[in-house]
Amino acid sequence: MIADEATLAQLMRKSQEGDKRAYAVLLDEAANWLQRYFRRRVPPHQLDDLVQEVLMAVHRKRDTWDSERAFLPWLAAIARYRWVDHLRKVYRTEADQLEDWDAAEESSEEAVLARLSLERLFVKLPEKQAEVIEMVKIEGLSIKEASDKTGQSESLVKVNIHRGLKKLSTLIEKAE
Repeated sequence: MIADEATLAQLMRKSQEGDKRAYAVLLDEAANWLQRYFRRRVPPHQLDDLVQEVLMAVHRKRDTWDSERAFLPWLAAIARYRWVDHLRKVYRTEADQLEDWDAAEESSEEAVLARLSLERLFVKLPEKQAEVIEMVKIEGLSIKEASDKTGQSESLVKVNIHRGLKKLSTLIEKAE
């Protein structure tokens, strides 16, 4: 059965009055309508989840429907809002996946070349400076952790990082 506006509105009024059978029929009819509504808007594998999200929203918001107004525009508004939310979520997920894919696609050759360039620069620094820059700026250790590992005071670690980065900056500027 494809319910019309009047039938759906009557089912919703009865549902609001507590008629569980009318509510079950209403949800079935709403699901059928939503399937048709979303069929051209989302890929088939996303259809059922989106219909279920809208039905849950209808359930939560059923007390807000005004029996003096039409039912289908109310349902369509909920469906449209859920569809937009769905698109935002899909867009964010796909954008995150693209970023992850781009990062994964970075060739190991580029990473090796970058590491070799860094090693060539580190050779031109005093060993203690290169060591703490590696630990803190590349490996992500804290100043305290680098201090504990190297035996340098925390202040000396900071000074060595500062001086080493300054020298690296000068070396890179000269190379350009």
